[in-house]
Amino acid sequence: MLAHDSAVSSGFAVVRRPCKKGWLAVCLLPCMEAVTSHWSPTRLTLANRITIARIMMIPVFILLTIYYIASANDGIPDEWLRWAALVVFVATSLADALDGYFARSRNERTRLGTLLDPIADKSLLLSALILLTGPWSHTFQPHLPIWYVLLVVSRDVLLISGSVLIHIHCGHTEVRPRVSGKLATFFQMGLIVWVLGSAPTLGFTWVLGLAAGCTLLSAVQYVIDGVRQLEKPHAHDKPHPV
Repeated sequence: MLAHDSAVSSGFAVVRRPCKKGWLAVCLLPCMEAVTSHWSPTRLTLANRITIARIMMIPVFILLTIYYIASANDGIPDEWLRWAALVVFVATSLADALDGYFARSRNERTRLGTLLDPIADKSLLLSALILLTGPWSHTFQPHLPIWYVLLVVSRDVLLISGSVLIHIHCGHTEVRPRVSGKLATFFQMGLIVWVLGSAPTLGFTWVLGLAAGCTLLSAVQYVIDGVRQLEKPHAHDKPHPV
């Protein structure tokens, strides 16, 4: 009886172990292969450290800009605050290209990086645009009009909400970079530097128009891409065989 129980228990153990391994192989290994084929294992890489440093510099930029605006409203503008804010903004913007270079050249693209990088980009640009556009914006000459910032913010809200909708409906979101989107970001950065540096107003309106046009064009293109993704047939939409 004991021998039989031992044989049964040992046989159960032998059968159970391959089943467990088979379940792990079926469920986990394909996911791991899909991830590692595009990204290296998630860890704090050099590119990630630079991105985190960029995020940490955003509050510094905000404080410098706010203190400069406050000093200007008091009638005694501390110009070093404005120039310090400009240096921080330029350095943080250039670091964006730097972390991207390291991620590609060192093959250190991670899911953490793909999450933090757009957060750093949008947080810096939107904070700068809002600070340079409010009722206090007349401190800066030239200054950004409210309608332009509203256009940029509306496009970003549209893209974020659309991405969430596509992910819920399709299970994933395919983001296709557009030249118009890159140009819009470039012109946005240029306008912010222009305003912070108090450059001459000659040509400012033309650059503002180009920035607005690229922003609007990129929004239309991203919406078209999103609609195409929603219209694609998906596995869960196929009728099940009777």
